[in-house]
Amino acid sequence: MHILGVASVYFIVWTVLRFGKIRKARHANAILVPAVFCLMYAAWEWLVLIKSPEADIRVDLLLIWPIQAILTIWALVRTFRL
Repeated sequence: MHILGVASVYFIVWTVLRFGKIRKARHANAILVPAVFCLMYAAWEWLVLIKSPEADIRVDLLLIWPIQAILTIWALVRTFRL
């Protein structure tokens, strides 16, 4: 699942910002919010795939994707704000 890759990118960015010598961001923990949401989304996708593999039209994604976008934008702004 590609969403696990996205979550791992968030965790890598958090690790670099939190423990790296390049730059220590003041609010690096904000990146963890979309990372955890990605993990929950991946679990939800796995559950939908197992329980109803014939689901072609997914109305739940109309709610999940905008929330993910808002959380990502908020976390990036909060982390890299000076």
